[in-house]
Amino acid sequence: MDERMLRAMVAAGAIKNISIIATGARFHVEAKTPNGAIAAETRKGKVKTWVTLDAAAKWVRKLGVGGAHINLTHWQPGQRELSI
Repeated sequence: MDERMLRAMVAAGAIKNISIIATGARFHVEAKTPNGAIAAETRKGKVKTWVTLDAAAKWVRKLGVGGAHINLTHWQPGQRELSI
């Protein structure tokens, strides 16, 4: 789901919880809705990712959400990405 749709769902009160999840050296955002978790996507439909935690948190704050859960279980800050 892209930023525009997430922002509308936050304004409508459909999203109650936001999670910032670390995978490897990147972070992505998941929103919890009554129908399940939805990952934030780019306009092209790929999962939107950030390199730093503060960038992801600023994006969540820009959506209009004041708090988020952070999951660092799979965070590997030194991991390099494969360029495919």
